[in-house]
Amino acid sequence: MANILKIQKKLSKRFGDRVKAELDGDIIRLSGSLSDWSEVVEACLMSSEKNSNIHVVNDIEFTGAEIPKMRVPSLSDDELEGKTPDVLVIGGGISGCAIARELSKWNINVMLVEKEADFALQASGRNDGEVHVGVDLSKGSLKQKYVLLGNRMYDKVCEDLDVPFERIGQYACFTQSYLYIPVWLLVQWRRFHDGVTDARVVGRKKMLEDNPTFNKDFKFAMYNGLAGVVCPYGLTIAYAENAAENGVEAYLNTAVLSMDTENGEIKAVHTNRGTIYPKIVVNAAGVFSDDVAEMANDRFYSIHPRRGTNSIQDKKAARLINTIASVQLIGKQTFSKAHTKGGGLIRTVHGNVLAGPDAVETFDKEDISTRPESIKTVYDKQKQTIKEVSERDIITYFTGVRAPTFEEDFVIEWGRRCKNMLHCGGIQSPGLTAAPAFALDIEKMIVDELSKSMKVERNESFNPKRHGVPVLNEMSPEERAKKIAENPDYGVIICRCEEISKGEIIDALERPLCPPTVDAIKKRIRPGMGRCQGGFCSPLVTKIIAEHENIKISDVRKASAESVICFGETKGGALND
Repeated sequence: MANILKIQKKLSKRFGDRVKAELDGDIIRLSGSLSDWSEVVEACLMSSEKNSNIHVVNDIEFTGAEIPKMRVPSLSDDELEGKTPDVLVIGGGISGCAIARELSKWNINVMLVEKEADFALQASGRNDGEVHVGVDLSKGSLKQKYVLLGNRMYDKVCEDLDVPFERIGQYACFTQSYLYIPVWLLVQWRRFHDGVTDARVVGRKKMLEDNPTFNKDFKFAMYNGLAGVVCPYGLTIAYAENAAENGVEAYLNTAVLSMDTENGEIKAVHTNRGTIYPKIVVNAAGVFSDDVAEMANDRFYSIHPRRGTNSIQDKKAARLINTIASVQLIGKQTFSKAHTKGGGLIRTVHGNVLAGPDAVETFDKEDISTRPESIKTVYDKQKQTIKEVSERDIITYFTGVRAPTFEEDFVIEWGRRCKNMLHCGGIQSPGLTAAPAFALDIEKMIVDELSKSMKVERNESFNPKRHGVPVLNEMSPEERAKKIAENPDYGVIICRCEEISKGEIIDALERPLCPPTVDAIKKRIRPGMGRCQGGFCSPLVTKIIAEHENIKISDVRKASAESVICFGETKGGALND
């Protein structure tokens, strides 16, 4: 039980009478008024307790700016009106797609809705793709439990879903010799108490033999060989496709707007595409999971959005690193910290170098803007890992918004005041690693609950295997020749940077759940991901989409319905095609 008097005493000492704490059943509810968002976060973190079942709910009025409302798609129709799925999954990120795929193993009606124009457009597609080992997590949290399980599942999951995955190892590097013994003791504790069995200490000589570009001032490193890299949006899309292949109905551009509840049970879910009547609702809505919980009168936790910026370097920088590495700055970042401040350097699964992310609190849940100071923070740190790393090699950058609770742990449980909502909230890093594991537990929880009121049988036609689009630039000359003979479109190169052919683009368009947009093709097979960032190939991709969909070029979108590429023909345009 939380000591609410002790919490209030701390808050009063820091904020005077501006913040009030009260125990409301099984939550700590904070109210009051603050004009500085960092103070709002500070007050909530001061009131929270790690590994606790009592969550902090933020009801503090923020007066410093207007908090933007959730963006809602412009699409409005009745396609979903009256549908009655057994399970409605809200959210098309890694959590929702993994859960939907696991539920497709059963003969139940599963529906997935995502408000964006494609899957993995928010945090699940805007992270560094690292498959973590849990070396910074202590036993007792859901994060630690599911990261250990999920990491070990990745080889099989990625093989089944035909997604590239590599275990490239991770180095946490130190410049202070006197820390060797404390770090060695920490490694033993992680190995034998916390189950991080791959952790070990590597001396300077061995570290620099294997990684000659590392800072020569490094004295030793903590090394974890099971750390890996995956394409985060590629895996999310693969989960979604496999779910659809096994019978899940998935709908994009579909936002949940409100819910009708009665006697602690969701009766109806209202969307911009009609009203749905599910038996069970899975709340995997990312940064909006607490808002969805509020719709069901079941908000017992709060999300405090946290921006993180990554940059991608040209593939020529890949000579600098073939692993995951970061300098450990004592006093600024330790293994006990809950989030990153400058991230690391990663050789991605596609052969680029990624730097980041940083960590910046924000009140805007959809603030994916990239700021110069974020890039500077990352590179100021990572030049201490590899001195040759340079901002001049950046070809693009992106920002994602994570969804932590104030307890910095996952929320995976049935609703506390709503009996047919299952929460999968607070899924921030390392949520990508953990998703394969917690999706299995959520599958079991849902099947057990449905079995109380209906007969739930195995889907005998379930196929765990998903086959992606053939990748031309990974084929041998003989394989290429054979593929081109079968389909001449594979001999027409559209993206020179990534060597993507017209055949791959058309095959991607014909896959399950692929929106006919430039960004959807980019995420699935990478045209526009190279050095020129689509400067040469984007017009060609746009034209191929228009021809395939039998629409005007001006009707092709970059991503959402609002992202217009062409507004119409210019002078003589039609004559010069």
